[in-house]
Amino acid sequence: MMQTVLTVTAVVLSLAAAGAIVRIARGPSLLDRVLAADVLLAIFGAALCIDMAANRHLNNMMLLVAISLIGFVGSVTVARFVADRREGVRES
Repeated sequence: MMQTVLTVTAVVLSLAAAGAIVRIARGPSLLDRVLAADVLLAIFGAALCIDMAANRHLNNMMLLVAISLIGFVGSVTVARFVADRREGVRES
């Protein structure tokens, strides 16, 4: 039963990752690409969590924390950059 669950989750995460990669490649704007990259990091983090749960270890916990922090800081940085650019356009 566990093998079936792992297979289904692997397929779902692979399809989600493929969709995020397509959005990164096509994305009409910078925000679309950043959001897709953040989703891809979340998918990678979910895969690490599933691996840790299936194999009953915590070896990847520091990697998971680092990926989460990088995704959060990157998204906030780009959002602030875009917000600053939009305020500059309104003032002109």
